[in-house]
Amino acid sequence: MTTTLTRTDPTPPPATPTGAARRERLALAGLLVATAALYLVNLSANGWGNDFYAAAVQSMTKSWEAFFFGSFDAGNVVTVDKPPAALWVMALSARVFGLSSWSILVPQALMAVATVALLYAAVRRVAGPGAAILAGAAMAVTPVAVLMFRFDNPDALLVLLMVAAAYAVVRAVEHAGTRWLLLAGALLGLAFLTKTAQALLVLPALAGAYLWAAPTGLWRRVRQLLAAGLAMVVVGGWWFVTVALWPAADRPYIGGSTNNSAIELALGYNGLNRIFGQGFGGGRGGGEGMPRGEAAYGTAVPGGAASGGTAVPGGAVGAPAGFPGGAAAGGFPGGPAGGPFGGSAGLGRLFANDVGGQIAWLLPAALVLLVIGIVLTRRASRTDRLRASLIVWGGWTVVTALVFSLMEGIFHQYYTVALAPGIAALVGIGGALLWQRRATAGARWALAALVLGTAAWAWMLLGRTPDFVPWLRWVVVAVGVVGAALLLLPGRGRVVTAATLAAATCSALLGPAAYAVDTVAVAHKGSIPLAGPATAGGSGGGRADRGDRPARDRTGSATGQTGARTGPAGPGGPGESQPTDQALVRLLQAAGTKWSAATVGAMQAAPLALDSATDVMAIGGFAGGDPAPTLEQFRSYVAAGQVHYFIAGGGFGGRRDGSTISAWVEQTFTASTVGGRTVYDLTQPKQ
Repeated sequence: MTTTLTRTDPTPPPATPTGAARRERLALAGLLVATAALYLVNLSANGWGNDFYAAAVQSMTKSWEAFFFGSFDAGNVVTVDKPPAALWVMALSARVFGLSSWSILVPQALMAVATVALLYAAVRRVAGPGAAILAGAAMAVTPVAVLMFRFDNPDALLVLLMVAAAYAVVRAVEHAGTRWLLLAGALLGLAFLTKTAQALLVLPALAGAYLWAAPTGLWRRVRQLLAAGLAMVVVGGWWFVTVALWPAADRPYIGGSTNNSAIELALGYNGLNRIFGQGFGGGRGGGEGMPRGEAAYGTAVPGGAASGGTAVPGGAVGAPAGFPGGAAAGGFPGGPAGGPFGGSAGLGRLFANDVGGQIAWLLPAALVLLVIGIVLTRRASRTDRLRASLIVWGGWTVVTALVFSLMEGIFHQYYTVALAPGIAALVGIGGALLWQRRATAGARWALAALVLGTAAWAWMLLGRTPDFVPWLRWVVVAVGVVGAALLLLPGRGRVVTAATLAAATCSALLGPAAYAVDTVAVAHKGSIPLAGPATAGGSGGGRADRGDRPARDRTGSATGQTGARTGPAGPGGPGESQPTDQALVRLLQAAGTKWSAATVGAMQAAPLALDSATDVMAIGGFAGGDPAPTLEQFRSYVAAGQVHYFIAGGGFGGRRDGSTISAWVEQTFTASTVGGRTVYDLTQPKQ
């Protein structure tokens, strides 16, 4: 397909001929259908995905209070450590269609289709349908996007809302449209309500593009941006204000916060502390597979090493099985000192080992095309829409890449899904801009160099997984060489032009597409998933059958292991593990109390709750480090007959509340073993 750029002045693009319009509609339909197929096929293999969020969705289907606050349990002891917008979508789906893996994950996959469609629409308005198809395809096959839009973390909704906001800004720039700009602000507010501060990484690019390029006076642009900012604050802040005004005694504890404040959680652990890495995020709870607080790993609980941890001096539980390092080895990896959580901070982080294969396939080309695009449009009018879009997507990519590269706090590889739309849009717009000028020798040589360079970079990335389709890296280089050679031919007909486009596009997308297909083919579970095959010397975090862990079948059950869900965790966080023993499941289902059981930490409580379809109290929130419930509160629940069982083990958050409750239970009630677990019947005190 030959890409022809539309005019870049504020006037509408000319009408498309009927035949071309039909071909364009067919191409878009093919792109969206292929995206839906890629993201929906084998979706059930991921099971619940992240048990932590799936258990919260289950509680939200049972209690509207839990739905509003995003509580982990229907009894509303503690919330998850994120605002609840993403959970609302999944919980509404589960309420309508019933709780299942499909009702939770299908909305995520459909968000991928919507994201590709919006990205296509935004790019088409300034660079034509060919560029838009390329951008949409690049987005669809980005490995980390395939991973996260098939998972139940908040990132899928976050990316969709940010792309929708960028599309609204592209529309607003055309005619200085206030309504479009207000919509962009509202969408960013919803994105903040999804994953707090990460949504604001695109704000400088969106605001800067409008302030520079909107076809109206400066002060009107400023007033419009202030109004959009107000819309963002209102839409993104109402929930936080409501929670702040709600009496603390009548709502769940805000998981992950230091002082039971959703605002502090947003600004602290999920905000500035992500960048500066103060005290593992500054909170006392846990989240996203990262414990934080007073100790490197956990509270002292009965069971110690037998509960999945390694005993360390002082009685604390060490790293659960599969965690590299541990307290005895110098603390938790991925904290301020760096480690396997996406590597150490630095400009090379996004290109390194586990991270590069997730997102970096087209990142060098995107940055080069951004520079070329800015140079080629340097003499355009201030209101040039093509350059404005380069500012939108270029600013998005550069700011996000720099923050992810240099942040000293918690960083997980899957965060990089937020880079995918910017990279894809730059490749589409910048590639079309050069292709339009292919009659000149300079443009042809630049395109040829980009094709060769991108193929060479793919060859290097594929070399990190030497056992994964080993011949593919040579095919990518060969196709890239053919594409570059065809670009340099002095005279070309339609057939050669089509072959050139096909070779250049294939050499760029074959590598990430192969990783994308591999991501679809293999189950991903746990809290730190990774896309694609395990890298040499790296990990397969969150994969059910890859990486430096025992062999697993495609259902995620570990071979050669016994016991409950205490199997290995991928580097950087708890992974999926074995199903709960059926004897324990039946015990919980017959409990007949508000909470069938309690245990320390959501990572042990979540699978118990999901496997038994009962409410299980997670003492201390995600990692067992939140002060909820206190010992006094827990004793009152037991006295009221609201908790039937206590299951020993779990937790790695660092505060003493969980260990204090565990010690009280151990001293007061008699232990028995059910399904390989130590279980205390809280209705039967010791005699």
